[in-house]
Formats: sequence, structure tokens, C-alpha cells
Amino acid sequence: MTSSFSRRRVLTTGAGAALGASLATSAGAATRSSPRPGPQVAEETRSLDELYRAALAEGGELVVYAGGDTPTQQDATRAAFLAAFPGIKLQLIVDYSKFHDVRVDNQFATGTLVPDLIQLQTLQDFTRWERQGRLLHYKPAGFGSVHDAFKDPRGAWTAIAVIAFSYLYDSAALGSAAPATPQELADPRWKGAIASSYPHDDDAALYLYTLYAQAYGWDWIARLAAQDVQFARGSNSPGVAVNAKQKLIGIGTSGSLTSTAATRWAVADGHPFMAWGQRAAIFKDARHPTAAKLYLNWSLSEARQKAAFNGWSVRTDVTPAGGLKPVWEYPDAHLGGFPEFMADRAGVERWKQTFALYFGEVKGDPSPGWLGLRPGA
Repeated sequence: MTSSFSRRRVLTTGAGAALGASLATSAGAATRSSPRPGPQVAEETRSLDELYRAALAEGGELVVYAGGDTPTQQDATRAAFLAAFPGIKLQLIVDYSKFHDVRVDNQFATGTLVPDLIQLQTLQDFTRWERQGRLLHYKPAGFGSVHDAFKDPRGAWTAIAVIAFSYLYDSAALGSAAPATPQELADPRWKGAIASSYPHDDDAALYLYTLYAQAYGWDWIARLAAQDVQFARGSNSPGVAVNAKQKLIGIGTSGSLTSTAATRWAVADGHPFMAWGQRAAIFKDARHPTAAKLYLNWSLSEARQKAAFNGWSVRTDVTPAGGLKPVWEYPDAHLGGFPEFMADRAGVERWKQTFALYFGEVKGDPSPGWLGLRPGA
């Protein structure tokens, strides 16, 4: 069984965890540097109601750039925020993280910064922007309870959500015949039955495939490449294909171990999956910093963290849902490896081009559409 192991037994550190430690030690080591000294910032003491009133007095506007795959992916977040804080004009604009970050860099270069707050999976951008002095040092309420892996100690950024990537399958169609581990996905019986996001188009999917290559070898990657995998842009695409009954299995996508849906997201003892904290930061030159602080405090509130779709929280004082352990207690999640991997941009490019040799070039328009230089302006 692969989809509910965390409710029944404790994970052990296997070959996949040892691999992750090795990868974390080597990847990105040359790019790390000492953090910039920052001001001593006290944790926010104002309530959400007080911040709400202050945000309205500031003008009641907020622009957030959020990493994601479809224009509607953050609609539930937007609706929940507006229900809690009516009168705030929120623009929550979704695009691939790798487009939002360079979009913001171009806005810095042209003096046209649009977002007040940004939340992305391109973790390396936050340390870079911090070194450049672009980020506001701020500690929202509950900052002290955020796990150390999920925050900058000076308050330059904090993660607001845990996201994890693995594989999923149609449990209604497969039943006990479902693949028990990702290693089984190269079995010829799954030829023509797999959908995947391109690993060389999304860095989280890339890291997952990198862990697979390290754990199972290049022969396994070659056998997977012979499976007639249906690749598409957007990490939502594998779930779309499985939910639509187009494919039985999806690789390189998020999900929840607590879900009872027919499409089952899976991880297996001793086999790699990957997780990270989606980082968020307020820009020092934000036009609406108080509204951005309201959003960040709301995102980190216990109520929001308890409602996380996958049951995992970035906070140490929030018990995970469904009997799960905190995500940092799963060695096979390689939680520390992903930030190191993302910091080594030359290494990332080598992995991308290597997978292109196996799986072909990325094809298709970006799933969020083309948003241009300054969406939300």
C-alpha cells in the first residue's frame, strides 16, 4: 500500500534518504553565501482585525503574484480572503514561478514594480532578493512557531504552505494492481498509461525526476522514456489526465495523503518524493505594505494552516490532519535538498537538458497563458 502509510507506520531512512543527503551536500554548495545583516524585527502583535482596518485606511488594495499552473488555481484562496476582509481589492495573479521571478526582476530594472507580495517555488529568488535589499524584513504573528526550515531568521521571507510532489493513480480502475512504488512505473505493463508534467519545464518536477534518476539509475529513466508517457506543461496536467480517465497514472504533481478521492496520490517507504515550503515575501517598495502584512498574517494563521489541502502545515504548533506526521519528519521528502538544488542553477540546467535528451523538448503554450510584463498594473 502506498497512499496512507503515514497513518500506520513510521518511515525509515532508506537509500532514497541517503541519496537526498548526498544531493543536498553537493548541489548548490558553491552558490551559498553569508546572509546580509538585517534589522532586528519583532513579531507582529496586531490582530487581523487591526491589520484589516489599517489596510483599508491605506487604500484597501493588494497585488499578489503567486506561482501556479492555471489562472483559476488561487480562486479559493482569493474567495476566502475576500470573505474574511470585504472591501479589500485583491488581485491574486497566477503564473509559473519561473516567469513571475524574471517579470519582477524586469520591473525592478524599469522602475515599474507591480506586486506587493510574492509567493513562489523558485526558492533561490528569495535569498537573492534578500541579498539585493529588495525584501521587507517582517515577522507575522506566529512566526516563532514556523519551522526553521520554512523561514528566514531575519524575517525577509517565510513559507506559507507545504507542497509535495509524487505520483498518483486511478485507484478505482487499478485497485490492488496499482503501482506500489515509483520504481514500478518503468514496468512495461504501464506503457501508454502514464501522464507527466515535463521535468525540464518545472523545477519541482525536475527535482523529483532527479531523485528518481539518482535512486533507480539512468537505465530506469531510459525504460520510462520508452513508456509513451504523455508529457504536458503544468504540474496540474497529470491529475487532469487521470481524473478525465485518459491515463491511469500521473507523475510530477501535488496531492494529499489524506484524500479519499478515486485519484490517489501516493508515496512509498524508502522511495523518494519531494516537498518544500512555498515562500512568500513583501517587497520593500510595495505600494500596499499593510495589506500585504494582512495577507501574510492571515496565511500563517492557525485557522488557515489547519485547513491546508494536504494536511501539512509550516507551523510546528499545528497538528497535521489525518494522522500524518509533520512533513519534516519524512526523510524521503528530501525537504532540505530542494532549496540546495534550486540554488545550483548551473546544475539545474544540466539536469533539464539531460532529461530533454530522454523525453524530448518541451512543447505547448504555458498553462496559465501569456500574462505579459506587468499584470495587475
